[in-house]
Amino acid sequence: MRNKLIATAALALSAVTVAAAPTFAEAQGTKRVLRCDTTKSQRNTGTVVGAVAGGLLGNAVAANGVKTEGTVLGAGVGAVVGNQVAKRNAKKNCRYVTVRR
Repeated sequence: MRNKLIATAALALSAVTVAAAPTFAEAQGTKRVLRCDTTKSQRNTGTVVGAVAGGLLGNAVAANGVKTEGTVLGAGVGAVVGNQVAKRNAKKNCRYVTVRR
């Protein structure tokens, strides 16, 4: 019985000590930050490709009297979609880095 009591007390004391201790990175004045690699050229490429594809699709879908409007509207929507797709794909290149405070 006495051994169980000592073991329980030691376990409780060690749990409190671990919970109160700062992490090693905090003790060194650093912290971990999630950094994602994204470049403007990737997003620009996605925007341009989306605009061209959207413009072609808008021109193909539009009626004979409104081909210009269909092309412009398709290019605008395609540019937005291309930009968002490129942004989402760039977020896959994320990692944690340690930085100083």
